Amino acid sequence: MKKIKRLYEAIGFSRLIIIIFLAILVLLTFALGLDSAGITSDVLVRIGLNSFFVLAMLPMVECGIGLNFALPLGILCGQFAGVLTVEWGLTGIGGILAACLLGSALSAAVGFFYGKLLNHLRGSEMMVGTYINFSIVSLMCIGWMLFPFFSDSRIKWAMGNGVRSTITLDGFYDKVLNDFLAFQIGNVTIPTGLFLAFGLGCLALWGFQKSKTGIMMKVSGMNPMFGKSIGINNDRMRIMGTVLSTMCGAVGIVIYAQGIGMYQLYTAPRNMAFPAIAAILVGGATLKRANIWHVIIGLTLYQAILTIAPVVSAQLIDDGSSLSEIARVIICNGVILYALTKIDGRKV
Repeated sequence: MKKIKRLYEAIGFSRLIIIIFLAILVLLTFALGLDSAGITSDVLVRIGLNSFFVLAMLPMVECGIGLNFALPLGILCGQFAGVLTVEWGLTGIGGILAACLLGSALSAAVGFFYGKLLNHLRGSEMMVGTYINFSIVSLMCIGWMLFPFFSDSRIKWAMGNGVRSTITLDGFYDKVLNDFLAFQIGNVTIPTGLFLAFGLGCLALWGFQKSKTGIMMKVSGMNPMFGKSIGINNDRMRIMGTVLSTMCGAVGIVIYAQGIGMYQLYTAPRNMAFPAIAAILVGGATLKRANIWHVIIGLTLYQAILTIAPVVSAQLIDDGSSLSEIARVIICNGVILYALTKIDGRKV
């Protein structure tokens, strides 16, 4: 009984409910005779595509700011860099690396100024981040219509100025990481390239956490007064955490775009922070505590539910494709709402 109690305390009530819900969905896929191999492959791809968005929450929590509701700042930098690589005709792994490097450089600069802003708005970071999110996405919509340096016909509208709302990556680096070293176990496809990228991201952040600067950031985030008393520059640590988070967002959108075969511009990034926030909270993170395992567990649970639930619900009600999208929206926002109720780490 003591072992069961310790296991329950380690898992927590909120994660236990999510795990039970996911287990029921998995059982229903077999009971309804659905394509379990295809669904599993989709889950694995979704985990890889969304990994860096969830990983971006980790530095923000560790530096004491909380969750990054302004993740689209980094996403927009990555999109801008990605569209430039299409303009320049870069293909394959080289195109992805160029987009990631350029996006990281742009997002580092943007993250620096965003971090400076948050240092002047202590206590309201997440609320400010939400407003920054919606404001910058709307401002960038004007930018996409006015940028003068895109001339490729695949990027510009056929008539008039402005960038298309969707930039396809066919012929550039469409699904390059998805297919890199991919292999099959039965009928399940393992997207090795996506997991290698995720693994490198986790390894880099883990190495940073173990470094002197990473430890200073963690101490500063957990107890700013104590950090200040031992000579840690709390403002500098907060800026560093913001920069790292924004850079993860830029890299994440390049990986995501190559996986779906397109860059979705204009208002598409507006809501991309919320699923990532929900995932890390479902994984057991709080506003003051998060680690790599919270990212991995939360990402797996959230994406699995988001992939399986619409398919199962559509099969149960037998209403074609329209219900699938409705169910996806309901389940996605329901899990986000449930995760936000656990934002302070409560288990009951």
